[in-house]
Amino acid sequence: MKQYIFIVFCLLFITQCSDKPSTTTEPLTKTPDQIAVEGVIQNYFDGWLTGDTTLVGSAMHKSCHLKFVRDGSVSIRNRTQYLSGFKPRPRLANSEGRIISIDITRTAAEAKIELETETRLFTDYFNLLKEGDRWYITDKVSTSITKEK
Repeated sequence: MKQYIFIVFCLLFITQCSDKPSTTTEPLTKTPDQIAVEGVIQNYFDGWLTGDTTLVGSAMHKSCHLKFVRDGSVSIRNRTQYLSGFKPRPRLANSEGRIISIDITRTAAEAKIELETETRLFTDYFNLLKEGDRWYITDKVSTSITKEK
């Protein structure tokens, strides 16, 4: 009788575990567009963290605008203004870029990313468009906080 109860319990446990939906949102295989969008974002990260305007610029469409709030007002920078703020430097120590999410619908995409340095955490939202066979960041909105020490 004890064996019977144990077997029933095990079967119920297995059934309950197998009926639960997966909690992952990451697809098992990535589409070519997902890989391409991730590559554009990685170029942005690599350029941002080293001050390489060629890499950052390659990720951004020529029409890209960057928006953020400074002193309570929305500030807007065009691509040229934004890139002029970078200077080549060794890769920032203890810093990294992370893709939080990507959503793609045909030739449009949006991505949420984080760039973390020793002193600040930036959260950016990118709008991307596919022009021909190439993805570009077409707009960026950003916010940041000073990290507590």
